[in-house]
Amino acid sequence: MTSATSLSLSKEPLLQVVDLQLAFSTNQGVSPAVLGISFSLNKGSTLALVGESGSGKSVTALSMTRLLPSPPLLYQGGHVFFQGVDLLSLSEKKLRKYRWRRIAYVFQEASRSLNPLYSIRSQLAETLKLHRPDLPTSDREILPWLDMVGIARPQECLQSYPHQLSGGMQQRVMIAMALCAQPDLLIADEPTTALDVTIQAQILTLLQRLQKELGMTLLFITHNLAIVSSLAHHVAVMHQGRLVEYGATEKVLRNPEHPYTRALLACIPRLDRKLKRLPTIGNVGKQH
Repeated sequence: MTSATSLSLSKEPLLQVVDLQLAFSTNQGVSPAVLGISFSLNKGSTLALVGESGSGKSVTALSMTRLLPSPPLLYQGGHVFFQGVDLLSLSEKKLRKYRWRRIAYVFQEASRSLNPLYSIRSQLAETLKLHRPDLPTSDREILPWLDMVGIARPQECLQSYPHQLSGGMQQRVMIAMALCAQPDLLIADEPTTALDVTIQAQILTLLQRLQKELGMTLLFITHNLAIVSSLAHHVAVMHQGRLVEYGATEKVLRNPEHPYTRALLACIPRLDRKLKRLPTIGNVGKQH
């Protein structure tokens, strides 16, 4: 195994998770969820956190800003440093200044994250009011973000309600909503879930482009190793709450050291394994 803590960092990391230990309180007792994992993420880079469902990926991401209620989630040890500040030691009031404004999330299945009762404009404006009160909430401020994520008719989109948009459009809106507060770190948790293969490729290409254009720092969570080759600089593989492999993406994909990583790679369809890079859609197709 390549230890996360052994990685040589050339600069102070934006995010540093140190020996994080999480568990859930249940009727049957305490159930361990994350067993002392450590990793770092430098500003402007992308880390893919990979593993099957139940491996602890999403719990790790949500615990960083304490988005899960405690209890049942139990913080049993470790630290989450963001620009040198231990988020787990902050009061709820101070932590709110980091949620969405400094660390934003794009969750899986945008249809569950968007409020069906409010227009897209209302939801984007509310995001700015809550997390960037220093910025105006006019259409002039909001429209560029919809354009940036590849929505062809952003003005029309603003007036729409979530049910009037396709799954791909909803996910683009969620990305725009996360980015409009101009966070330092974007956490994308299985952002292509429930989307067809073509739209998945478009969303992944979009994230790749935004990461390069904005110098965005991205923590990308997925169960699929096949899609990280052109997206992530580093890969962290989780299995049963442990970090079993960590390293540069090319190294992990070409020479995996842990049996679980090799098993994940073996699950990739043969055709995909021959591809050195994620299929790229040169110009991200704008959604109508």
